[in-house]
Amino acid sequence: MPHAQPRSVLTLGEDLPARYAAVRGLSQALAAPLSDADATIQSMEDASPAKWHLAHTTWFWETFLLRDHAEGYALYDENWPFVFNSYYETEGERIARFSRGMLSRPTLSDIVEWRSHVDAAMDGLLGREELAPLIELGLSHEQQHQELLLTDIKHALFQNPLGVKMWDVSAAKAHSSPNDWHSHPGGIARIGHQTDGFAFDNEGPAHRVLLEPFALSSRLVTNGEWDEFIADGGYDTATLWLSDGWGWVRKNAIRAPLYWRDDEQFTHAGWQARDPDAPVTHISYFEADAFASWAGHRLPTEFEWEAIARGQEGELPAHDPQGGNQLDDATPPLPRGGAELFGDCWQFTRSGYLPYPRFRPVEGAVGEYNGKFMSGQFVLKGASCATARGHSRASYRNFFYPHQRWQFTGVRLAKDI
Repeated sequence: MPHAQPRSVLTLGEDLPARYAAVRGLSQALAAPLSDADATIQSMEDASPAKWHLAHTTWFWETFLLRDHAEGYALYDENWPFVFNSYYETEGERIARFSRGMLSRPTLSDIVEWRSHVDAAMDGLLGREELAPLIELGLSHEQQHQELLLTDIKHALFQNPLGVKMWDVSAAKAHSSPNDWHSHPGGIARIGHQTDGFAFDNEGPAHRVLLEPFALSSRLVTNGEWDEFIADGGYDTATLWLSDGWGWVRKNAIRAPLYWRDDEQFTHAGWQARDPDAPVTHISYFEADAFASWAGHRLPTEFEWEAIARGQEGELPAHDPQGGNQLDDATPPLPRGGAELFGDCWQFTRSGYLPYPRFRPVEGAVGEYNGKFMSGQFVLKGASCATARGHSRASYRNFFYPHQRWQFTGVRLAKDI
């Protein structure tokens, strides 16, 4: 496969047209190494084809901005909303999610042409102040799909026994950090989105929570530590596991994190030697909880994690570190390790994904964005090496079902003090 072109960098403080161009350009750059066949395959129902991500984000702009706010705009193709709507019931019928990989047409080049058409039409809307909140939502929505594009294509290429690479590079040695602890005295903490900047609706309203004294590990659990867990019979000891987790392990013959074999792990750069100092990735909530039990600690709550993150941000936001390990160049996403809370792996908390006090979904189709998924999932905090720069923040609430592990998910331990 050809190498990707340098990716666009989205930095804070740019005006809306420049930010729109940067986000849209980054999506295109991420797909640059892919052939039409690569971009069409779907490896499981949880994942979507790369070209579907490029098309769905374009459908979002065409539907909620151009169709509804650009006078005289005509849909590029009246049949495409049926195949590129995701889960918006108010937007009508759509193909089943597991059928997205059957879409040999439109081709990748067709979708790229559609993206160019929509981008040209959007020029007339980017300066309209009343549309700025909806445009901000569209930018964050596309950034989410940039990460999904990367994690979904990684899972798809993993199915190929030839060890296919998107980028022909070798992983750099991870940073080795001591395992210190950030202590918190407990008390009343204010949680949730608290600034004038953009946030998703599930990050609010801000509210108070009572915390008992605790400590949060200064770094993520490493591959080397996970090897110790395996060697000590971690996947064979029922008492370490939640009942549902133990059933999942036995049913699916789980013996290691996803993408592991012998001393290697699969990456966007193919099979690479597994670095013992790098953060462990691609684990489920079940595995994270079992490891915490084995280590004699526990997973943090989302409120504990956020309380520590807010205390560390200082003048420079921790979610947008200078030189941090987030998606901003043409290197494949690989965790580097270190003491940062953001930028290597999404970190499981023991908090169920539920609404905050006084939460109300916004009205209209965009109100389907987060609220209707508040059932049976767990909150993850931070950001991963596949997260676009500037997309994460202390109040950000990612969420997945406890068995899912194709995302860059990891573990940061907590303990009572």
